[in-house]
Amino acid sequence: MDLTIIIPLLNEAESLPELHRWIEKVFTTENLSYEILFIDDGSTDDSWQVISDLCQTSAATKGIRFSRNFGKSQALHAGFAAAKGEVVFTMDADLQDSPDELPAMYNRLKEENLDILSGWKKKRYDSILFKNIPSKLFNWAARRSSGIYLHDFNCGLKAYRKEVVKNIEVYGEMHRYIPVIAAHEGFTAIKEQVVQHQARKYGETKFGLSRFINGFLDLITLSFLHKFGKRPMHFFGLWGTIMFLIGFVFSGYLGIDKLYLNTDGRLIAERPAFYIALTTMILGSQFFVAGFLGEILVGQQANTKRYTIVEHTEEKHDN
Repeated sequence: MDLTIIIPLLNEAESLPELHRWIEKVFTTENLSYEILFIDDGSTDDSWQVISDLCQTSAATKGIRFSRNFGKSQALHAGFAAAKGEVVFTMDADLQDSPDELPAMYNRLKEENLDILSGWKKKRYDSILFKNIPSKLFNWAARRSSGIYLHDFNCGLKAYRKEVVKNIEVYGEMHRYIPVIAAHEGFTAIKEQVVQHQARKYGETKFGLSRFINGFLDLITLSFLHKFGKRPMHFFGLWGTIMFLIGFVFSGYLGIDKLYLNTDGRLIAERPAFYIALTTMILGSQFFVAGFLGEILVGQQANTKRYTIVEHTEEKHDN
């Protein structure tokens, strides 16, 4: 199969039929085999019923339904696991991403042998104050910290080689940083392409300003895990050693001062330096313990269940 189109969604029943028709119209003139994979992330409207109806009329359309809302990252994780296409697209279900972009992005990804081709919504139809300005700040911070110079990390429209999505782990709310995660795994052929952004036609956005705050925190987490996730003792052991050395120096100073220099002075326990030494040596011990526990967890790490799928359209087709 040439390509898979993964569409995570939450309460987008109104937009799904139009989006589905648009995708089918685009590929009627393209000599490409494809599948459309809708991931219903716990919708409470009629989204799943709409998806089920679309699957009945189109063999290329499939759906996965979560038992509740687990988040976009988990939806993409499920989609990546189920994808069969050699090229995997992700796009939003709100009609703000244009399916007309897909053939050109597919051709460029193949011709330039890229790992990821990320969309860049250069002209946006969003609130300047609440979305555009925070988005620019967020992308600037992501570029500076990751070294990947994309203008729009959070653009939902992206194209991936199959090998990329099958070898990365998307968890928490890390869908914003899939290019960063991929680069950490060695998939560094990443470019971007200007894509059309359209105003939302139905419903309202599911994301608020909190996503930018969470995004910055996730960026710090991702940076830390990339450097020390597989070797936590390198971080905690370093700071533990520094704390121990500070405590050792103060303890040595107090001992020498009391025994040889100022034998008639105050008791050691009455001097501020004593508490500095005590505190830093306790902190050093705690850092070492944290490092040891981290190493144990890394050694025993196993895949954990992060979402529950309650229904799958392919099961109906098989029956």
